[in-house]
Formats: sequence, structure tokens, C-alpha cells
Amino acid sequence: MKVTRRSILLGGGGAALGLAATAAGGYAVGHTVAPDEASASSDVVPFDGAHQAGIATPAQARLVFASFDVVSDKASDLSELLAIWTGAARKLTIGHPIGPIEGPSEVPPVDTGEATGLPPSALTLTFGVGPSLFTKNGEDRLGLAAKLPSRLRPLPPLPGDVLDPARSGGDLCVQACADDPQVAFHAVRNLLRAGRGIVELRWLQLGFAGNTRTTTKGPTPRNLMGFKDGTRNLRVEDAGELDRFVWVGQEEPQAWFRGGTYLVARRIRMLIESWDRDHLGDQEAVIGRYKESGAPLTGTDEFDEPDFEAKRQDGEPVIPADAHIRLAAPEDNGGMRILRRGYAYTDGIDPRTGLLDAGLFFIAFQKDPDKQFIAIQRKLGLQDGLMEYLQHTGSGIWAILPGVQPGQNLGAGLFA
Repeated sequence: MKVTRRSILLGGGGAALGLAATAAGGYAVGHTVAPDEASASSDVVPFDGAHQAGIATPAQARLVFASFDVVSDKASDLSELLAIWTGAARKLTIGHPIGPIEGPSEVPPVDTGEATGLPPSALTLTFGVGPSLFTKNGEDRLGLAAKLPSRLRPLPPLPGDVLDPARSGGDLCVQACADDPQVAFHAVRNLLRAGRGIVELRWLQLGFAGNTRTTTKGPTPRNLMGFKDGTRNLRVEDAGELDRFVWVGQEEPQAWFRGGTYLVARRIRMLIESWDRDHLGDQEAVIGRYKESGAPLTGTDEFDEPDFEAKRQDGEPVIPADAHIRLAAPEDNGGMRILRRGYAYTDGIDPRTGLLDAGLFFIAFQKDPDKQFIAIQRKLGLQDGLMEYLQHTGSGIWAILPGVQPGQNLGAGLFA
């Protein structure tokens, strides 16, 4: 049999994947990491579990988010790639290379090597599948249309969208989060390298300073507008609320997808120069909170419950009708909540205007995008005073695969 790079990556065309891929190319396909293989560092986040890591995980400092297009027309290729990525992720998240760094001088090393010597840095890798993987232009491209999760469909046009198609959509996504940017980038780089010939990178977004509160511990981070972000966000420690609002359960007719969730990503550019010229009182009215303390305009402490009924002497609400915290509040959205996990970004300057291209890479997890993100964003897009300072320039939705147990591969139920 002719040995090609593809046959090395896929372990000889899929025969005996677990052994062949490891022997031929060094990729640990389906490999289960023994306890004594793991780094002794406390910053290892387990890859295996009922749900994928990187969702109900305290937000790390850095993000690399990658969207991929599948260029193969064979479902078997995708299945094999997800097996390769599963084995690679198990190694990367404990601080190991995906394969040998040294070897025969006449071939490229399996791992690119730039994370050698670095600790795991709480790396998590979270994998999802987009609606275009199942059907594209009305075509069942990989024979997977019958496995489409019940609520996975392209996001509709939303108020305020100025979307760039080159920064939107994708058949697959990988969210890499870590406390070291080089660790996160190394992971995505090597996953892409392992998938060449099956996937191509569609777009990539780097993020820093995980700036949405997701846990009960530590101070609430600030976004690039200088306000605390995520004061009333879901907390990853609250298993009951995650079951209610995040994890897909028995209501899902696609049994293979139970235990997964839906990820919505939005690249939200902040018109920082305009915001920075606005006076403090207007900034606080737009948000509905005091800038320094984070307290609602009706309180004195950040965690005081906002009083949306409170009136000023002139009869106007203390928290304005178009304030962001009012329109995003569960009380104003039928009790619906989402788990937000955003990151700041800056991509230099806009060459057309000379202004900063910076803002928020918004990530939200939920069990029903129609009732959660889409419904909330429609209201915000039409009524939120903050929209004067925002442009939604990129967008995507993916079904995040259920977690796996040792010896299993991501997405196996999709191909069963």
C-alpha cells in the first residue's frame, strides 16, 4: 500500500485506528491517558467526563477560537479525524505533545514543539459541529442530515448585524482556552495540522482577559468599556441551573446529542473612541450600573438585586428603560438565562477608518438557542442603548458534542 501523509494521519485508511495511527504517525487515537502519565501540576483540567470541559470550567485567561470547513465528502474521514483529535486532546490537556518532536530527519516532526516545557496551563479543548455540516445548499453532504440536533440551525438575521462572512459560520469549531496563550495556540495549530486534507481553517479569533464572571470565586472582571461584566451570569458551580439552562437532556430526540449544549459565538466590535468621549453619567445610564463599584443604579453593592421598579422624582425609572442590564435580565426575558464566557479581543486598527478594532468575543452556552440567545438578542438589538456603541461583525452557532469517557471518541454517536 502506498504510504501518504493522509494514510499516516488516519492510521492506514481507518483499519485498527487506535494502533495504526499511533504506530504510523504518533497520533494517540482513542488513547486513554493513565493517571501516572498526567502532569502533577494542579492546572490540569480533565478532558474526559459527562460534558466537555471548557463550558462549566472557570474561565481561563486566554482564548483561541477556530472555525473549520470540512473539505472531504466522506463521513468516515470526519469520524476518523474526530478520533485523532480526541486522542490528541487527551495528551495536550495534560501538557504532552501530540506525538514525537524528534525522529527521522527526512520527515516533519509530528508535534510542532512550541509548547515543549510549558505546563498544561488549565488547557481545555471544546469541540462542536455546525449546521452546515449536516446540510448545505439543501444537500445532505455527508449523509448525516438525519442526525441533526433538533435546535441546530443557522442563526437568523438579527438587529444590528454587520456580519463579515469570512468571520462567520463553519462546519466545526474548536474552543481552546488556557492560562498561557502559547499553549492554546499550539493546541489549535496541531489539531489543524492533523486535519489537513479533511478540514481547512475558515477563521480564527484570539481573545484575552476572560472578562465575564462565570464562578463564585474572585472579583468580577471588566470588559474593554471599563464595566464589570457577568455580575448576574450563571455560575459554573450551580449544577441545577446548568441542567436547567445549558445541558441538553432527555427532551432531545437525538439520543446521541444528550449531554451536549449549543454554543453561540459573536464577534462584537466596540466603538471605543465614541464610548470614551461619552460622559460618565451617560455610560452608567446605558449600562444600568455604576462604573467603579459595579452596583446597579438602585443599589450600593455590585451584587445588590436591581430594582427595576424604582422611580426618580420626575417619574422616570432609575434604571433607564433602554439600560443593558434591564433588557438582558431574566426578569425581562421570561426567566431565560445563558452561560456567557466572553473574551476581550483587539485586532489592531481598521484600515478604513484608522480606529481601533477591539471589543468582545462573546461566547454563550445554552440548551435552546431560539428561546435563549436569539430571543434575548432580538430585544437587545432593537431597544438596548448600548447598541449605539457596538457592531456585531462575526457570528456562528455549533452543537457542542457530549463529553466522552476514557476509551471513547468524540462524536461516536453521530456516526453510529
